[in-house]
Amino acid sequence: MQKIVIIANGAAYGSESLFNSLRLGIALCEQEPQPEVKLFLMSDAVTAGLRGQKPAEGYNIQQMLEILTAQNVPVKLCKTCTDGRGITALPLVDGVEIGTLMELAAWTLSADKVLTF
Repeated sequence: MQKIVIIANGAAYGSESLFNSLRLGIALCEQEPQPEVKLFLMSDAVTAGLRGQKPAEGYNIQQMLEILTAQNVPVKLCKTCTDGRGITALPLVDGVEIGTLMELAAWTLSADKVLTF
């Protein structure tokens, strides 16, 4: 089984970078055989993990994260990035957790592929 780590940095609704990383993650989980996918959000992408966002139109990042976590994809937010934005203690989307750079380093070393957005 392939192990794939996706690292996303783009703001939740500021560009389509994060959206595209989530679309790819969902598409990867639909492949046979299904690879092991892990998602780590950094920089402004960490705001996507906040529960209760209601975009006026277009795609819904929270729903996409919920699809991934329902498929047992670990989704972690960079703690340094959440601390810097003052959001570490705020409620997160179900299944999304705060992670560390050490966790990302371990994921990276065990991955077959690392994709960055």
